[in-house]
Amino acid sequence: MSAGSAQPLRLTVIGTGYLGATHAICMAVLGFEVLGIDVSQEKVDRLNAGEVPFFEPGLPEQLAKALDSGRLRFSTDYAEAGAFGDLHFLCVGTPQKPGSDAADMTYVDSAVTSLAPYLDRRALVVGKSTVPVGTAARLTALLQRLAPAGEQVELAWNPEFLREGYAVEDTLRPDRLVFGTSSAWAEEQLRAAFAPVIEGGTPVVVTDLPTAELVKVAANSFLATKISYINAMAEVCEATGADVHDLAAALAYDDRIGGRFLKPGLGFGGGCLPKDIRAFAHRAEELGVGQAVAFLHEVDAINRRRRARTVDLVRELAGGSLEGVRVAALGAAFKPNSDDIRDAPALDVSVSLRRAGAIVRVYDPQAMDNARRSYPELDYADSTMEAAQDADVVVLLTEWNEFREIEPDALAAVTAGRGIVDGRHALDPAAWRAAGWTYRALGRP
Repeated sequence: MSAGSAQPLRLTVIGTGYLGATHAICMAVLGFEVLGIDVSQEKVDRLNAGEVPFFEPGLPEQLAKALDSGRLRFSTDYAEAGAFGDLHFLCVGTPQKPGSDAADMTYVDSAVTSLAPYLDRRALVVGKSTVPVGTAARLTALLQRLAPAGEQVELAWNPEFLREGYAVEDTLRPDRLVFGTSSAWAEEQLRAAFAPVIEGGTPVVVTDLPTAELVKVAANSFLATKISYINAMAEVCEATGADVHDLAAALAYDDRIGGRFLKPGLGFGGGCLPKDIRAFAHRAEELGVGQAVAFLHEVDAINRRRRARTVDLVRELAGGSLEGVRVAALGAAFKPNSDDIRDAPALDVSVSLRRAGAIVRVYDPQAMDNARRSYPELDYADSTMEAAQDADVVVLLTEWNEFREIEPDALAAVTAGRGIVDGRHALDPAAWRAAGWTYRALGRP
């Protein structure tokens, strides 16, 4: 409930990409009146028509429920947002700046400068985007300078922790909520906005603005480090004949280490981990503490090396040269249950194979349209078997369940060769070898 009022809070969500659309839809499902704002009329029209413009399991059903309730609509009108909302969630992207490791703050700044002139009463603007620490202080000054309500407009930070493929669950039942605030009123507003989630038992961490800004990049840096650590061990295993899969299994029994994200393979990609660790290191250098996170540069380098090493494994299976070799590339999305191809290791490997002379045919269950738009130079198939037709080597690059469940004999019936590179440690080596395949995987003998 709004402070000092019996009226429920009304929420706006600025930006209707992956984060914003999910947040707007789920908050409406939780019972709030929500207005989603985007500069793209096409996005707004599609969402108002009940169409989610990206692949996320369960979200189309939640959108239909939210629209049917009458509590959700989408618009391009910032004036309408200012008049409507008590809380305004900033959910625009912060991609990597071209030619730099820094985060590109263009969209965040634009959202604030577009919204602020219409804030003529007490309101709370809540950042959810992943930003360099110090951004909240800068945006607070900008907001209060541009808003007619001046200092009655406050800024808070509530970082998001969505996992693609699990975004609905992570929004409705998150493992924690972080509220970065500078007043008791701001905390009260956030607690009201997330009351249904808090009542479900979700813990709340209330902190200052800089700490809240740091939580997401700190979490992503830790996860990236853990992934790159086991992939560094894979490099050692390749040099010694050891098996990184068994090594990871043994390490996972140590509860100080744990098995989550200790999965060897092709490494991480997507729209968060790569750009976030680079932006974090860049910001630390600006603040004079770059040495404290210098290890993140090596984390990034280890991750990139896995892609090149995957190409090497395909080359080895092809007999030493990729010129004219037909390769079936299974996967394009950076992870399963997503159509996101941002910094996707799968497509990076496919492009590298093609540049080395291979004839590459790609198939992915969900990311084909995005891949075709961004990488028109690659060839594409409409099924696993079509991609594998007459292939000399097969390489598994995204661990979709349908690839895990491929029957080795069925695949062998359409391929020209029986060499497979398992870039994700998703297959059973014994089963494939028993069917006559030469099986290779990063860090395995």
